[in-house]
Order: sequence, then structure tokens, then C-alpha cells
Amino acid sequence: MAPSGHTLGRVAINFAWPLTQYVKTHDLGIVYAAETGFVISTNPDTVRAPDVAFVSRKRVDEVGDVGGYWPGAPDLAVEVLSPGDSYTEVEEKVFDWLAAGACMVVVVNPRHRTATVYRSRTDIVVLTERDILDGGDVVPGWTMPIQEIFV
Repeated sequence: MAPSGHTLGRVAINFAWPLTQYVKTHDLGIVYAAETGFVISTNPDTVRAPDVAFVSRKRVDEVGDVGGYWPGAPDLAVEVLSPGDSYTEVEEKVFDWLAAGACMVVVVNPRHRTATVYRSRTDIVVLTERDILDGGDVVPGWTMPIQEIFV
């Protein structure tokens, strides 16, 4: 795939930076940058790479140091929409993440300036710039104003 464009890179780091600071300060786990591969199914192997990912301290300690792709889905996967992404492709990724064990998937839409939070196929919330994203039980105590993702 071609490298990401300016907007995707800016939006992804605006999401990742405050998340990383919070996770490190509270020793909650590890935040991964784009292009980090996660094996979400085997035989045949399916590897996906979200734009931002978080894995809890408990899971990091259980799995230990991994030389290759992370075995399984992250607890939180973040996908930032690119202009060429189709709704069907993105929805497929979201449902793949959830089926593989992700507890929360956030799809950030720079064009509409929204973030859609999926906790299951039916627990779906669309947040606007006036809303605040809450990490809930996935990233306990972490919140982020949606508008900060797009600055």
C-alpha cells in the first residue's frame, strides 16, 4: 500500500500522543504506532495493522516480548479513514477486529470530524467534535475531546 497522506498522519498522531502519555503515566500497557501487525486469525494467517493500537499491561505481561506480529487483536484498535477507503472495507476491518477479540474499535473520520466507537456489532456510538471519547474499561480513566483529534 502507498504511504498515508498528510491528514491521516496528523490525525493518527493527535490520537496516539495523548493516549500514549496517559498509558505510560499510569503503566496501563503499550500503545503501538501504525504498521504494527496483529495476527487476528490463522490458517490462513490474517495480519492487520491499525493506525493506533493499545494492548493492556495484563496481556503484555502474559504474552511477553514478541519477535514478530502480536498474537491476537489489540484491546483498542484505531482506524483513521483515508479518502480512498470504502464504507464496506472499513466495516469489514472493524468487525474483524471485534471478532478477533478487540474490546473497542474507534474509526476516525477526518472529513466529517467524527469518531465512531464500536464495542460490538450493536454497541456503536458516533461522537462529534462536541463530544468526549471515554476509554471506559479498555483504557480506564482516559478521556479525550474529539475536537483535539482534528487540530
